[in-house]
Amino acid sequence: MLSNLLRNIPPITLNLIIINALLFFGIQVFPQFSQMLSLHYFESPFFKPHQVVSHMFMHANFTHLFFNMFALGMFGAQLEKELRAKRFLIVYFAAGVGAFLLHYLAIWYQLMDVSPEVMEFLKTEGAQSLLNNQNYIDPVLAGNNLSLNTPMVGASGAIMGLLAAFAYVFPNVEIYLYFAIPIKAKFLMPIVILFELYLGTQNFQMDNVAHWAHIGGAITGLIFVYFWSKKRGGI
Repeated sequence: MLSNLLRNIPPITLNLIIINALLFFGIQVFPQFSQMLSLHYFESPFFKPHQVVSHMFMHANFTHLFFNMFALGMFGAQLEKELRAKRFLIVYFAAGVGAFLLHYLAIWYQLMDVSPEVMEFLKTEGAQSLLNNQNYIDPVLAGNNLSLNTPMVGASGAIMGLLAAFAYVFPNVEIYLYFAIPIKAKFLMPIVILFELYLGTQNFQMDNVAHWAHIGGAITGLIFVYFWSKKRGGI
């Protein structure tokens, strides 16, 4: 059964799933590489250029990995067959970049009112607390989980781009919400985006999901398939 399932997944989607899984289990064996591969804010002392790509293959835990790879296999496979390999890869990585750009734009906006002293703390003592596995949040940023000390990980932004592209290419395909409620893709994605927008603006203290990254990924994926569809020959 598993071999039949894998044979039905096109090569790019399958390889992305394999790479994500290998890196996740590799980090369990070599946890010292986690900080190096996770994406940090550009003013963080831990930021490295390669993290722009590497963070897309990092995941916080097995549940995070499982649901991302489930969505990638479910929607990415069908989208890859329609877009073909090159365009599929472009959407995937462009959405991942769009995700982190909007996410860190949100951080930049929220840090605008932070004093230079607090910013310096976040770059020094705050950074050290991260090395000690403490997710430090300054009192000035109370209720704000977006700080220099919280690295971004996961393929969620890239996959949100695929989901938005899927909804545009296959608008009338029914997706079963919670495996029970059928809803067409063209209706589901706007609901998802509005929900992400609500959570992103509320900034709940215990919410550690990068909602703005999800929105950025979705917007980027949608832009690419929209303009491809308008070009001569379409998608």
